[in-house]
This record gives sequence, structure tokens and C-alpha cells, in this order.
Amino acid sequence: MMDEPNKNIDESWKETAEKEKENLQKQGKAIPPEPDFIFFVTTLSLQASIDLGGVPNPVTNKKEENLLQAKFLIDILGMLKEKTKGNLTQDETNFLENILYELRMQYIAKTQGGGNVR
Repeated sequence: MMDEPNKNIDESWKETAEKEKENLQKQGKAIPPEPDFIFFVTTLSLQASIDLGGVPNPVTNKKEENLLQAKFLIDILGMLKEKTKGNLTQDETNFLENILYELRMQYIAKTQGGGNVR
């Protein structure tokens, strides 16, 4: 019976979230996308791409490099790969592996010339 209070809280939260979405839609405002693993990985990889200088920073609209931050985000994605092993769909696994490969290759290309990691 200990699960009942948690279930009520969960159901209440879902109802509240759904009402908020409906209100946003009525007001013509953007509704945030449904969170899922691929979306999460995409957001981390986009930030890593910005830090690698491959994508303009959306705030400044300029390409900027922060290789130390890029490495940190790539390492987070690598940790996620290890911690989620066996718990992802094949599409999620392939997506994460491809993103990691691309980001690691970009990082190596930026740092192999003896450049310092900032």
C-alpha cells in the first residue's frame, strides 16, 4: 500500500503538466518537446559542437571554442553510454555511438596540432 501515495502524486503531476500544455497551446505559445533519450543526447551534443567551435553560439551568433567544456560534455556522453549499456533501443545505442564518434573525431582534430585545451 506504500505505492498508493506515490501513484497519486505522479497522477496529479501528469494532470497538472497536461493542463499547462493545454494553456500554452491556447495562448499560441511554443510547447516544449517531449523529453526522450535521443533529445537529451542531442542537446548535449549540440552544446559540445558549440564548444568545439563548429556551431555558432545561439546567444552571440559567433563561433567560439571552449575545448575544456567540449571534452567535459563528450566525457558525459561517454559515461551515459557506459551507464545505459543494455538499457537502450538499438536506435538509441546507434545514435549515441555515432554522436560520440563524431564529437571525439572533431575534438581530436582540434587538439592534435599541439593546441592547448582551454
